[in-house]
Amino acid sequence: MTISKHQQELEVIEIQLLLEGLYRYYGYDFRNYALASLKRRIWNTIRAENLSSISGLQEKVLHDPACLERLLLGLSVNVTAMYRDPGFYLAFRQKVVPLLRTYPFIRIWHAGCSTGEEVYSLAILLQEEGLYHRCRIYATDMDETVLKQAKAGIFPLKLMQQYTQDYLHAGGKRSFSEYYTAAYESAIFRSSLRENLVFSPHNLATDSSFNEFNVILCRNVLIYFNQTLQARVHKLLYESLGMFGILGLGRQESLKFTPHCEDYEAIAAREKLYRRIR
Repeated sequence: MTISKHQQELEVIEIQLLLEGLYRYYGYDFRNYALASLKRRIWNTIRAENLSSISGLQEKVLHDPACLERLLLGLSVNVTAMYRDPGFYLAFRQKVVPLLRTYPFIRIWHAGCSTGEEVYSLAILLQEEGLYHRCRIYATDMDETVLKQAKAGIFPLKLMQQYTQDYLHAGGKRSFSEYYTAAYESAIFRSSLRENLVFSPHNLATDSSFNEFNVILCRNVLIYFNQTLQARVHKLLYESLGMFGILGLGRQESLKFTPHCEDYEAIAAREKLYRRIR
């Protein structure tokens, strides 16, 4: 069904009003997320709530906190996997770990960690390299529901076969099954991997820096933001990263055309690993 220009304009206005309401009433700021991706997720929620319009969703979400929770889950992008892009972790092991060995204590920020699979991937890597005991990893996400899942460290057992392959391609040094216990249909990861993890809510769209870090990973998050919000987040990441600190981005993300593109050097360009140099 084709939508007229008038209907398209009206839809954009309705989306803007919904997002403004979410921000002003609840403090969640999606106003600078990429419109096409946002529109698709909003309509998915409308159908799931048995509603027929964006305005109907706005009315429900402002009066029903349970609907808000469902909408937030729909709007947040929670696509993740252990050792997602194994080449990134291999490059991290080869290029970044030798630099980290020179630090007595290592602060790492994993921004937009979702359900935590990539956080545990990094914890295992650092444990294998003998660095985990002097690391503190701050794993943050705006969605407290997914943070609870991340903190539990319990993932579907059916995924472990694929994760084992990715672990090996990422340079894994042991048997991957050493890191979890199988129980029913779940894999429960070792509690020792959580010892130096801090899971906490943080919204990249609205919150400020909370520490200075030696490593920041913000992978496959920026692709869902428009240019205005991308610039804000790049400024936040830059201000949170210590001199000669490491920044890791997602495969489809880049420092090109950002306010700080000249402030980094690539240490593994293909895998989007950069070092702050000014």
